[in-house]
Amino acid sequence: MADDEQDDQKEYRWETGYEKTWEAIKEDDDGLLDGAIAEIIQKAKRKRQADKIKQNRLGMMRHMFIVLDCSESMSVPDLKPTRLLCTLKLLEIFIEEFFDQNPISQLGIIALKAKRAEKVTELTGTSRVHLKALAGLANVSLTSEPSLQNGLDLALKTLKVVPSHASREIVIIMGSLTTCDPVDINQTIDELKRERIRCSVISLSAEIHICRYLTQQTMGTFGAVMDDAHYRDQLLAQVDPPPAAKTQDNSLIRMGFPHSKNAVEGKDAPLSMCMCHIENLDEPSELSTTGHHCPQCNSKYCELPVECQCCGLTLVSAPHLARSYHHLFPVPNFEELPFESVPPAAPDCGSLRKCYGCIKVLNAQTDKNVFKCGYCNQFFCIDCDIFIHETLHACVGCNTIPGVAGLVYQKQGGKSAVGTHQQQPQQQAQMLQPSTSKQRSQFNM
Repeated sequence: MADDEQDDQKEYRWETGYEKTWEAIKEDDDGLLDGAIAEIIQKAKRKRQADKIKQNRLGMMRHMFIVLDCSESMSVPDLKPTRLLCTLKLLEIFIEEFFDQNPISQLGIIALKAKRAEKVTELTGTSRVHLKALAGLANVSLTSEPSLQNGLDLALKTLKVVPSHASREIVIIMGSLTTCDPVDINQTIDELKRERIRCSVISLSAEIHICRYLTQQTMGTFGAVMDDAHYRDQLLAQVDPPPAAKTQDNSLIRMGFPHSKNAVEGKDAPLSMCMCHIENLDEPSELSTTGHHCPQCNSKYCELPVECQCCGLTLVSAPHLARSYHHLFPVPNFEELPFESVPPAAPDCGSLRKCYGCIKVLNAQTDKNVFKCGYCNQFFCIDCDIFIHETLHACVGCNTIPGVAGLVYQKQGGKSAVGTHQQQPQQQAQMLQPSTSKQRSQFNM
């Protein structure tokens, strides 16, 4: 009996990763659990935002390969309905989010099948190609073991020729506990380290020593998933660009802003074929009057961004550059305050308090904590805080209140931004106004 009690008190190492939320749930004065549950949900929502590293040199152009394990271990039903189907569903979300936050980046997919590596999609900036390829992987036969080394070698051959100013990354989704490699995998890891290619691993089973060693040598991240929600967080953590290596080169990149041919002298634009579908047998190119024309060689393309197949010029639009630019100047984290610090919405509203972003009436039970911008001094709920930092990338109050419009957060050092609310409104507005015409032009991006 004594031995059994000792065994019950011990915990496995993998169990320490779980937070015992049932111990944190306590009843309030009225005997309700709503407040404790709401606080746990708020902390879980904001965990990803709190873990972000600020003030780093980031790579705006990313070239990433996703290496997906398609071995027999992916048929295990611990992630419903199976590991493979759950992974494909989450990869669809990841691909859409990746290209939304990194529009001038490129992505490719490699599948590990029967001890071999097969390139499913080449490096491209079109999400439609990858989503179509993922749909075809749902019916793939899951047999044998994966070969991690073959997958790394295949990705390495393509990433070696990528320009050195771009960020080169490999994200490995590993479901198997073993790997069948032809030679010593340490040789491949050493070459990845020399080429400064960042490798990250998401394990669906347990921690694997060789995968952990790979991430440590290449300055990547390693994570073992606990459930589908944790899996989703681990995958979406790869959306934000990683800190750029100190040895990464800086260089000017030639980009073209394509134009559309309008009607001339009352006639419609001439019919022409696009270059992006001219060699595609599944979706052949068709004659049309619409499209984006390369300013250098006049080739036509259906979608942007794309690399011109004729002259090699990178074709982008102004919104694509603007969406990539916001990673370099992120919105500072808001100050977390208790619900009681929110002032009433109006003098005649009594205790009615509202979120400035969504005008939702804040509740003391569900909104235990609120978030205050240190520049415009407005209060936001947890959902608006996450939306501003992860999707909008601009404070709603700073861009709508007169006198604070178009803030670029200049006070990153010295006195904290939270202390600005103690100054007079006129002094604060004067301090927050852009000082040069160059800065004003940046605010409007």
